[in-house]
Amino acid sequence: MRRRRVGGSGLEVSQIGLGTMTWGVSTDVETAKAQLAAFVEAGGTLVETAEAYGDGAAQEVLGEVLATAVRRDDVVLAGRGGVPGGPLGEGAARGALLDGLDAMLARLRTDHIDLWQLPYFDARVPVEETLSAVQVAVYSGKARYAGLVGPAGWQLATVAERGRMLGGVAVPVSAQAEYSLLCRDPERELLPAALHHGIGLLAWAPLGRGVLTGKYVDGTPADSRGASPELASYVEARRTERATRIVHAVLTAADGLGTSPLSVALAWVRDQPGVASAIVGARDAAQLTASMAADGLVLPAEIRAALDDVSDPG
Repeated sequence: MRRRRVGGSGLEVSQIGLGTMTWGVSTDVETAKAQLAAFVEAGGTLVETAEAYGDGAAQEVLGEVLATAVRRDDVVLAGRGGVPGGPLGEGAARGALLDGLDAMLARLRTDHIDLWQLPYFDARVPVEETLSAVQVAVYSGKARYAGLVGPAGWQLATVAERGRMLGGVAVPVSAQAEYSLLCRDPERELLPAALHHGIGLLAWAPLGRGVLTGKYVDGTPADSRGASPELASYVEARRTERATRIVHAVLTAADGLGTSPLSVALAWVRDQPGVASAIVGARDAAQLTASMAADGLVLPAEIRAALDDVSDPG
């Protein structure tokens, strides 16, 4: 699998990343081991996780997998810890962030995170205080780089500018946001800001929460996320009339190229300007292998233009 630099930084990640949202919930330890082993064997490096996934269960499972199935040095961990309230503050306060980082490292059974993703932009706390937590984490060796999750374009720009004023160590190298043919919101503000400041986009849900694979065209498969009590509403939010038109266009493109709709949808996101990696989740190792097969697909210009047109949000 090919690798890319994250924005203008020296950090390199596989252009397809592995998400762990279901680990510890519907994905058990043995299945997680098989997934990560297959991912690393194929050349994948970026593994994304968050405290919010199963209230920490995903990170605990990932910690066990890292200790038993693959070498820690084979992966780039992009971790989002919790921000618990306490005597040192809450949200993006320095004490809360550093406490959350320590708790995340304990769950992951590691002494450092490669990409520490701050959970959100907290208007209640001075940006300089939040960034000072990043400085402490980097200088102590607990984090190598930092990024933001779900920022608005102006928020990302503000953090980047303030970080440069503090010497550059705290400048975010990445921004994580949902991005797919069904959700092109980052193109309005976030991607232009990221490109301007040399920040790479980590695209989550690049398959439109599974809808772009075409599996929901004729209903809801019993073994799909759309049929699970935990994720049904998550998937349903992307099943719209507009989505149906886009899915049919993806199916047509896949048929013409002799490939899968999954590969078409994933290749479209992966090669959008500013995207460092597209993060996919999987039910098992076989499903993950199907996603990684998209690594070699490059969409012809005319097909990319047609998909741009049918998915244009206006």
